[in-house]
Amino acid sequence: MTDNPVRRLAGWVESPVVQRVLIGLILLNALVLGLESYPGLAARWGETLTLVDRIILAAFVMEIGVRIAAHRLAFFRDPWSVFDFVVVGIALVPASGPFAVLRALRVLRVMRLISMVPSMRRVATGLLTAIPGLISVVGIIAVILYVSAVMATKLFGAHFPQWFGTLGESAYTLFQIMTLESWSMAIARPVMEVFPYAWLFFVIYILVSTFTMLNLFIAVVVNAMQRESHREHAEEIAEGSGVDALRQEVYALRVELHEVRHLLAGMPPAGFRKGL
Repeated sequence: MTDNPVRRLAGWVESPVVQRVLIGLILLNALVLGLESYPGLAARWGETLTLVDRIILAAFVMEIGVRIAAHRLAFFRDPWSVFDFVVVGIALVPASGPFAVLRALRVLRVMRLISMVPSMRRVATGLLTAIPGLISVVGIIAVILYVSAVMATKLFGAHFPQWFGTLGESAYTLFQIMTLESWSMAIARPVMEVFPYAWLFFVIYILVSTFTMLNLFIAVVVNAMQRESHREHAEEIAEGSGVDALRQEVYALRVELHEVRHLLAGMPPAGFRKGL
């Protein structure tokens, strides 16, 4: 199996040096697609930019083809490989007629940076694993927004129909207030001129929706990223570090257990490290 030329070629494609070259091509492709958005540059250098874009696309197609030939069905079991396949495959669809809109989707190739840069992939994986918790937080925020919108419509709708005339308008206004965008001078203070105690409603709503729920939203994401980081660290120790790293972990655990034992007994843990 190790003499298979396709697998040797796949190993070369997946080597760190080639991966860095592919990252450079992705960045170059992003620059080319950005330059094409300027009419003057597109008119002058359009053919050159198109040629560079096609050469880079051909390199991506060859890379994906080699990985599929080497890994076969295992390639499609990896979510990031499927992501690369879809992003590159979109560019192969003829961008004419009803598919003309797909031409704008070529820029999705830049998102391959997420799958190729480990730190970006770690963040993206953390966000994906945080989705179940985020759904719960979003549900709570939606309930708070709905209840507040009903209250605001009944309290302020008659005098301020432009902001609170209907349930939808109230929900949109309260969403704007939740983002803290022009909420005080543009909305709250004019309402307070008619309803002096309206500040109580707005302050409580902001405290609950913005300072509490949105911070909880961030906390869920951070917690998921920490779990993903710990998982990858554990996998590196178990798979990539080998026996030496395992011995170091065992040594560290022995040191910590010995120190804890002496601390519990009220004795200093001196001399233990020399004896190991």
